[in-house]
Amino acid sequence: MMIIRPIRDSDLDGLMELARSAGVGLTSLPVNVERLAARIARSEKTFAGEAELADCGYVFVLEDSESGRVGGICALEAAVGLKEPWYNYRVGNIVHASEELGVYTRHETLFLSNDHTGYSELCTLFLHPDFRVNRNGGLLSKSRFLFLAQFPQLFGKVVVAEMRGVSDANGKSPLWEALGRHFFSIDFAEADYLTGVGQKAFVAELMPKFPVYIDFLPQEAQAVIGQTHENTRPAVAMLYGEGFRYEGYVDIFDGGPTVQSYTNDIRAVRDSRLLPANIVAAVSEGDFQLLSNTSLEGFRVIMAAQQVGRDGIDITAEQAAALNIKQGDMVRVVALSPKETAQ
Repeated sequence: MMIIRPIRDSDLDGLMELARSAGVGLTSLPVNVERLAARIARSEKTFAGEAELADCGYVFVLEDSESGRVGGICALEAAVGLKEPWYNYRVGNIVHASEELGVYTRHETLFLSNDHTGYSELCTLFLHPDFRVNRNGGLLSKSRFLFLAQFPQLFGKVVVAEMRGVSDANGKSPLWEALGRHFFSIDFAEADYLTGVGQKAFVAELMPKFPVYIDFLPQEAQAVIGQTHENTRPAVAMLYGEGFRYEGYVDIFDGGPTVQSYTNDIRAVRDSRLLPANIVAAVSEGDFQLLSNTSLEGFRVIMAAQQVGRDGIDITAEQAAALNIKQGDMVRVVALSPKETAQ
């Protein structure tokens, strides 16, 4: 059985394996043992209630309960931009007009922005290739929505997610080559790494502060603004299905879109229910559901294809053990996919 749980210090080796398989583009999962160890420590401090809001980051792993192998990672930042600026570009417009000459032109531009300061963030989503089966991706990604639903007081009213932008097999980004490289004599992969080890604000401060006219960029750079890396498109589609939308904000390095939603409008948050658990020998098959307990430090999420009652949910002893609950304890439940939401 696959279980989502908070990360712990014993997961460091598994996290390094995930980082090595992630490649360029996942800036929050660098191949750097010190940074990853610090990320784990920060998460443990956060779950223990010992971190200030600006430092709160909740990290979860997907674990195979049979082998104990860590197959994926996902995370939630409580509030971005409170400790150091959180930059992106807002795609906007500048109008040039002359009534006398009868000229009116509108140009798309990139404005350096801190508009998302204080928002919560979905981040660090990565599933090892060996685990990309049996709806594990949906379990890993959407498990965070049950955590948001259970502990709304820990997060902001808006949740954002930065999507990986377009880069080729060698890690070359068209937008970086056209824009960022003019201000840094480094490759995109190195800039990408620097952001992953906590130097994004430093790098962003050297980027142009004035609006960048998109028309001045090469066509190949213009074409990737707001576009998602091929490998990330399923994740974007999932977020759109949950109510997230692209509002014109993109990453300052690769141009990947930032999507956002009011926390209460996220489908899996809004539609989740708390039901008492009834432990039985067998359950009736049904649509795929996400089930979580209500513990903070001991948070657990599993997935199961079974029916859900109006006043309670039957679960097996194995499921109860995975969730670390007993007879009568409350379980938060939501359909894995929007089309499976009970009417």
